[in-house]
Amino acid sequence: MAPQETRYLRVDSPLELHELLESLTEPGGASLRLEGEGEASLPVLVLDARLGETLLLDISAIREILGPLRRGQRFRLEGQVHGKLLRSPWLSLEESHEVDGRLQCSSACPEWLEVLQRRASYRAELRLSMEVGVILRALHGELGGASSLQGDLRDLSVQGCRVELPAMASGALPQAPERLELELCFPSGQRFSVQAEVRHLKPEPERYLVQAGFHFVDITPEQERLLWFYVREIEREAARHASDGDTTRAPSALFQSSEAAPQVGRRRAESYPTGMARRLARLAAYLDAQLLDLQQGHGLDSIELSRNADRLLMLLDEDREELLFALSCLTHEAQLVQHGLAVAVRLVDLVATQQLPQGLRKSLVAAAMIHDLGKGMLPAELQHAQSLNAAQYRQLKAHVALILDQAAPCHWLSRSVVTAVVGGINERLDGSGYPDGKRGPDLPELARLAAVVDVVDAMGRPRTDRPAWSVASIYRHLLSHPERFEQRWVKRYIAHFGRFPVGTLVRYAGGELAWVRRLDRQGKPSQVSRVEQAARPQAGLAAPLYDGALAALGEPVEALPLPPA
Repeated sequence: MAPQETRYLRVDSPLELHELLESLTEPGGASLRLEGEGEASLPVLVLDARLGETLLLDISAIREILGPLRRGQRFRLEGQVHGKLLRSPWLSLEESHEVDGRLQCSSACPEWLEVLQRRASYRAELRLSMEVGVILRALHGELGGASSLQGDLRDLSVQGCRVELPAMASGALPQAPERLELELCFPSGQRFSVQAEVRHLKPEPERYLVQAGFHFVDITPEQERLLWFYVREIEREAARHASDGDTTRAPSALFQSSEAAPQVGRRRAESYPTGMARRLARLAAYLDAQLLDLQQGHGLDSIELSRNADRLLMLLDEDREELLFALSCLTHEAQLVQHGLAVAVRLVDLVATQQLPQGLRKSLVAAAMIHDLGKGMLPAELQHAQSLNAAQYRQLKAHVALILDQAAPCHWLSRSVVTAVVGGINERLDGSGYPDGKRGPDLPELARLAAVVDVVDAMGRPRTDRPAWSVASIYRHLLSHPERFEQRWVKRYIAHFGRFPVGTLVRYAGGELAWVRRLDRQGKPSQVSRVEQAARPQAGLAAPLYDGALAALGEPVEALPLPPA
């Protein structure tokens, strides 16, 4: 094996930095080192360390350093957390004073910390647009009845990796042989195979996946050399993305897509019934990855949001009805992702007749795509609670501010659109909404419209505490509450999408079931696909019926609620 290498990595993510600063305030959590004093470290107590505020230290045990500090000698804090060493940048004394016999001094709180990563244990984390597929194969036998599984690489070290796999893998992997073959498939077409053992499995049912940790076994010196090369390239590419598209950083060749390279990944192995659904699934993959980034404190990627907003508009302009139908075909994605895409498509589609400038349409679709992602940053027990008490409801409302803060650096986004869609989509005309309880006169027109689109989709999806509502029930609810919902937009929504919207499962008088694919000028189904049971559209969906074959079914008698995924 090659000798172990070490390096310090800078941490400036607010969430990660907050956690590291908190660790320094624990008893024995920090020591102090004076600049130019070699390796000698001194005991110090960190009383308070808040990002953007003052760093407050108790140096009563080392009073002798006050003189050098006052004369301008710099110092740094050092500590240890989760087995990793961390250090602050060099700091300077600002004030000192006695408090109840204790000597306290203060400086500016550091805006970043450095963490010492050892080569063997350092994990390079993949960011948005860094798609590395993974193929898992059993060395002998099968994996849950299949010859292989496909997943997405989330991080990589010289010792192992973490892979996102389809939810069914949680049942397949425990039955797997002790060792598996993992093949990493980079966008450039380069591939790397290694043997590994499963170390842990963490199901994430809300995202329809399982996080699997693997430990590499019997790696050769050549494999180790390649792994370290991949780790460095992932780190370099991630830094380029974190720099908001910094053109001074050369892109990694590993992530330059090759058309000849076969596409591998968790969603590549999922089955979707139409080409449009497969293309929409790639947008869902972006939102899903962005949700994970937010949960890990990385922030909203302005460039990727811009690119994917353009892509969604392109799909809408290409074939709106195919896209509306594709919304019902997403079954492997998180509810927050499905909901965000559906609201984005229907919101922009509803205002299509207004001849909006392209930049405004793009801001609309982008704001709608991300409007609920703040919920994914809340504690898991709050996200999945079937009922909320007053304190939990106050916590829930914080998701709006969380995503508003994330959207602020996206300078291409219209501020008024973000404020109306993200900030106002949960408000109600009578003041019963949140986060601010605004009433009708204070709500912009766009917020009133967005609230209608949002509620229609939210009520039409099954939740843990209730089944999905039918289209007719949702329409009746909105029409019967004029004090909450702008009736002008409720009626326009109903007129635009109709009694049997595209992407709705309908029942005919003879009991036949079919998914609505297209509507005629009168708002009646003009193309449908027959199914045998009430389930989401899947691969192998029957070809659409139209004209005479459709007429033979008669008129649909009811629109059924959206089946569970």
